[in-house]
Amino acid sequence: MKSGSFLFALTALCATAAQAETPLERGAYLVRTIAACGNCHTPKNQDWSEQTGKLLAGGFVIDLPPFTAIAPNITPDKETGIGNWTDQQIVRAIREGIRPDESVIGPPMPFQFYRSIADRDAQAIVAYLRSVPAVRNAVGKSVYRLKLPDGWGNAASDPDPPPQNDKLVYGAYLAGPLGHCLECHTPMLADGSRDMARAGAGGLPVPGPLGDVVPPNLTPDRETGLGDWTDGEIRRAITQGMARDGRKLSPPMAFAYYARMTPRDLDAIIAYLRSLKPVRTAR
Repeated sequence: MKSGSFLFALTALCATAAQAETPLERGAYLVRTIAACGNCHTPKNQDWSEQTGKLLAGGFVIDLPPFTAIAPNITPDKETGIGNWTDQQIVRAIREGIRPDESVIGPPMPFQFYRSIADRDAQAIVAYLRSVPAVRNAVGKSVYRLKLPDGWGNAASDPDPPPQNDKLVYGAYLAGPLGHCLECHTPMLADGSRDMARAGAGGLPVPGPLGDVVPPNLTPDRETGLGDWTDGEIRRAITQGMARDGRKLSPPMAFAYYARMTPRDLDAIIAYLRSLKPVRTAR
């Protein structure tokens, strides 16, 4: 077989394999990697490791000046989880922040980004949530010291995610709607939304196991961002939690989840970060 024919056959085979991915397989990949749902929805031990037998069972507390948020149980348990919710109710909760009783879900769920999760991926996430073991775990209610809006806006998604062979566009989708990287790494406006004119320029301190962590500048600025980092250094920071100088980075960055991503997806995210407008920030 000539090399050109071989490459064509290989490309066709890969495309067929991608199309054969089931919703459950796609949902499992997203939740376990870039979406990192368990980073908030699975309760933690003191060392930030996840508690055994409580996958996605809720109870993790995020305490910030505007709110004390308690992550809910999103297992299929019918009494303390989402076992009685319909698929569409779960999708609406994820993308629009509205529960079945019409109450509004508050931060830190990043609805500014989640509202653009594609229909197919939202449904795949639901398929995976249906598959995890139901865990009976009643958790408390979040307390908000700010007024929540009546809603976060309707979902603005496409039926299908962007094509994975368009590295830049797919990287923007992974880092935006799915991974919500810019939720932590972008400055906040007065209304609580993210200042997308300075996308990736760093964010407000967030609590971690070793104290507050300031999300760094991810733009290509050479002095205060990633402009002088190699692709390998960025990949190592995302998946291993190690800075360019060898310094250990701290959670809540979900390194263990991102380490499971495919090389293609990691490359797409790095390409997207390279495309951001460089923004100089204070050191």
